[in-house]
Amino acid sequence: MSDYVQSLARGISVIRSFSTEAPRQTLSEVARQTGLTRATARRLLLTLEELGYVRSDGRHFELTARVLDIGYSYLASLNLNDIAQPFLESYSEALGESTSVSVLDDTDIVYVLRVPTKRIMTVSIGLGSRFPAYQTSMGRVLLAEQDDSEVLDRFNRSDRSRTTEFTVATGEALLERLHAVRHQGWALVDQELEVGVRSLAAPLRDASGTAIAAVNVSTHAGRTNLQELTEDFLPRLLETAASIS
Repeated sequence: MSDYVQSLARGISVIRSFSTEAPRQTLSEVARQTGLTRATARRLLLTLEELGYVRSDGRHFELTARVLDIGYSYLASLNLNDIAQPFLESYSEALGESTSVSVLDDTDIVYVLRVPTKRIMTVSIGLGSRFPAYQTSMGRVLLAEQDDSEVLDRFNRSDRSRTTEFTVATGEALLERLHAVRHQGWALVDQELEVGVRSLAAPLRDASGTAIAAVNVSTHAGRTNLQELTEDFLPRLLETAASIS
């Protein structure tokens, strides 16, 4: 591809090498994570440091808050924050549960808005958190907008290293569940991402009717049974989604 800028791609790969598991890294660790030579990784890290996106204590490197500027530009373009925030807060307060908005990014969902309450997962969820779309309620309402061949392609490329005994194991099983989602217009996922976590999601649509994001509510299985989810939580969720869309 003649228009491909390799140096830009490498710089982005350096930024993405930092994570919750690796918030601070040495030069060697960044090179290993990205597959770059130490010399290339060093030049990129020093450039990012000069631009203010990375800081160093002389041995370790870590991202700075300036990296958030990149993501905020995307969030601002969605125009979701100002519109969705009050509806999410109202819904969360009424039910006493966490609510979120996410978008589909290839095989994953990415959280772009969240109103947390009780912590029900063993991992922390914040803006920018990613999970395999096929395992989540928000991912399923967004995958349901794709044709079956696209869904299978994304499923086959998904990270399936973190599953539970309830997680769908095959593409065919996923398609069966997505067919139900397309018919009913919402998704329920019961303990497929993490044991004990149940969630409902509905799509958020733009003026043309295209699903651009999804909104969900999450609860603990020991606190809310499936009947309560569909009878009490679902009507409010659909009303919230309609108000935001």
